[in-house]
Amino acid sequence: MTIGGVRCLLTTVMLVVTTGGLWGAPADATVAPAETTAVSFASVVPAPVLATPAGGVTYRITATTKIYAEPGSTAVADIAEQFAAVLRRSTGYPMPVVDAPSATPADGIALLLSGAPTGIGSEGYQLDVIDVSIAVRANAPAGLFAGVQTLRQLLPPAADSATVQPGPWDVAGGRIIDQPRFAHRAMLDVARHFLPMSVVKRYIDEIALYKVNRLHLHLSDDQGWRIAVNSWPDLAIYGGSTEVGGGAGGYYTQDEFRQLVAYAAARYVMIVPEIDMPGHTNAALASYADLNCDGVAPKLYTGTKVGFSSLCVGKEITYTFIDQVLGELAALTTGPYLHIGGDEASSTTAADYATFMNRAQQIVAAHGKTVVGWHDIVNASVLPSTVAQFWGTTTSNAAVATAAQHGTKVIMSPANHAYLDMKYNSRTRLGQRWAGYIDVQDAYGWDPGAYLAGVGETSVLGVEAPLWTETIETLADVEYMAFPRLPAIAELGWSPASTHDWTSFQQRLGAQGPRWRVMGINYYHSTQVSWPTGS
Repeated sequence: MTIGGVRCLLTTVMLVVTTGGLWGAPADATVAPAETTAVSFASVVPAPVLATPAGGVTYRITATTKIYAEPGSTAVADIAEQFAAVLRRSTGYPMPVVDAPSATPADGIALLLSGAPTGIGSEGYQLDVIDVSIAVRANAPAGLFAGVQTLRQLLPPAADSATVQPGPWDVAGGRIIDQPRFAHRAMLDVARHFLPMSVVKRYIDEIALYKVNRLHLHLSDDQGWRIAVNSWPDLAIYGGSTEVGGGAGGYYTQDEFRQLVAYAAARYVMIVPEIDMPGHTNAALASYADLNCDGVAPKLYTGTKVGFSSLCVGKEITYTFIDQVLGELAALTTGPYLHIGGDEASSTTAADYATFMNRAQQIVAAHGKTVVGWHDIVNASVLPSTVAQFWGTTTSNAAVATAAQHGTKVIMSPANHAYLDMKYNSRTRLGQRWAGYIDVQDAYGWDPGAYLAGVGETSVLGVEAPLWTETIETLADVEYMAFPRLPAIAELGWSPASTHDWTSFQQRLGAQGPRWRVMGINYYHSTQVSWPTGS
């Protein structure tokens, strides 16, 4: 089969369920009673590539259950500890994490870097559940992390409770073999309204559950600058001192940003930082008069208009500025990407825009990073490695199609499907409507690999669901606009196109409702989804 433009071979599997264990469990191990709280395989989001349930079989987590981690792998031990921490809170069980021996005891959950199909890549996994054991196998830790997120969804919703619950803690038997179609992303704008680290960390936890593996952070805009830059300190101190509506704003110190990068990495989420340019730069222009063509700093801006600001393309200090800013950011960022924006540069002439973006791309490359830009960047001379992020509302864009045909990779974020800041309907208190109303079916009802004319599946690097914050101020606001639409975009990024079916998806999505309630996620109860009791 072909997934994400890569030819992969998945061996057809027949699952034989026995009481002997998948990895050495003795035949006299305890079998879960017939009455079970196990969640169906048909409730998993994103939909797996291959799921083979074993009817009538369950594994029950008890007070004696241990989690066995691949010996010698700190990364796997960390994944196991994260999973154990979730279960300790809700079950009250000790859930010790120990090295997996060659002959595994009867009752346990194993996370192993052996035995997985080679064709599933670094993020794929194989999950086997029988009556006496659970095994998650992968070729790399990222795959084990993804498999654990599926396993969490197969547990009762109460397993995600912050306090001890009565159980029982059953997992449905069967086998899942899974891998992603594309890389897939979320985006959070912390510039229009500053969001503290606690909110960003909570969002990382929530998106990781749905196998989202990138978080694009929009760190600068007209209304605020949100990252400390040692060589230009007033960017954060002054440029970060306000936000939309005139609030106090804020910014991340470099140490705090490193903490966010590390926190995300532990959950297999890569931070992709964005410094928007040459437009969306009023906060920078207000902080340093020399960055303006006339040498006069504008006032700080707290409104929501766009397209009125521009760095001075003809001044050499502009390039010293972006070189130093991007250099510091590159040093803080473990991932390969720096996003340089490039959208809505209405105050920059076409010629100046091309001149600026061509030079900015070279600066990013000189710092050892790969350029990502909004799709407007294709109007410059893009580097072979530059990635364009499509945010339009149509299904055709000649410039993007031409760039794709010449090798440019594209991230798909069509605003009328993927923008999480759009209102659900006319009654939605938060959000905007310039790209139209987007309820869950609108967010789900498109195919990233066949959406934009001339941009085929092999040209699509991934999908992203941006959440702009002109009207978003709190964690509750973020969650309300992201859920339930973000899992829809996550499924488009992860699952094979052949699994995309609205009827099936809305039922699986509805099954997440009780879990979100337990987790305290402030989600929108879309009338398009059948929410079960307890949602």
